Amino acid sequence: MTTEMPPAAAAVAPAAPRTAGQPSLPRRIVADRNGAIGVVLIGVLVLVALVSLLHLAQDPLAQHQSGQLAGPSGAHWLGTDQFGRDIAARVAAGIFASLRVAVVSVAIATVIGGLLGVLSGFAGGILDAVVGRLTDVLFAFPATLLALALVAALGHGWFNTAVAIAVVYTPIFVRTSRGPVLAVRESEYVRAGRVLGFSRSRLLFRHVLPNVSAPIAVQVALALSWAILTEAGLSFLGLGTQPPSPSLGLMVADSRNFFPDAWWTLLFPALAVVVAVIGLNLIGDGLRNALDPRTVRR
Repeated sequence: MTTEMPPAAAAVAPAAPRTAGQPSLPRRIVADRNGAIGVVLIGVLVLVALVSLLHLAQDPLAQHQSGQLAGPSGAHWLGTDQFGRDIAARVAAGIFASLRVAVVSVAIATVIGGLLGVLSGFAGGILDAVVGRLTDVLFAFPATLLALALVAALGHGWFNTAVAIAVVYTPIFVRTSRGPVLAVRESEYVRAGRVLGFSRSRLLFRHVLPNVSAPIAVQVALALSWAILTEAGLSFLGLGTQPPSPSLGLMVADSRNFFPDAWWTLLFPALAVVVAVIGLNLIGDGLRNALDPRTVRR
């Protein structure tokens, strides 16, 4: 498993201002084929996660000794595991756990990394040098190894896992946001604002930040997919969510010995991870196309 995620979103051009009669951003995302498919896939996963959150499914921790490794049936739609626990309920709970970790970790990385990248790129000087060196230090460690070390140091628990993933992805957001800021701060309208006496805060928040938000938004969608994969990988290795709490990665790890005779114990949790990663990547593609000024004009 690899968690290297290059800041490819930085190549996205600044978003064009919306004009009268132009479709809204959600409509432009859905109008894109990849974006529409991604929205459908993630929408289905969110609905499944809500089923677990609202306790509309069976208890994912309830064990039934008489129904161990039972195949899909009317009573258990996706079968049961080696302890007789309902696979459907555990997959739903695992999807909710993965989405929770992904959203929290990416939110932390976006706020910290995006803020540091924008400020360092706009201010330059010593701040830019310090942030750049710290980013280089974090990039020097393999992403997977760094995440494993942080989880081992922080301890088990979903929030500690989210913090570890956030630390790994923060330098990616630093570089994703810093690059466009370096280009925008030298543009003619920013120079004109300086001549007119606009404050640095006004230039930053009203003229620079709106024009660099597109690559950051695309990177968020991509980071969510990699965060889900990273959380599943950490749980697979026994460093993420701990049993008996449901986790997609942990379910895959536990089902390896039963796969030849009980394929459903491995197929459905692995399929949930694949659908989540593909769906979020497709949303990222749709978001990139929706924010591309050339596509908007067409």
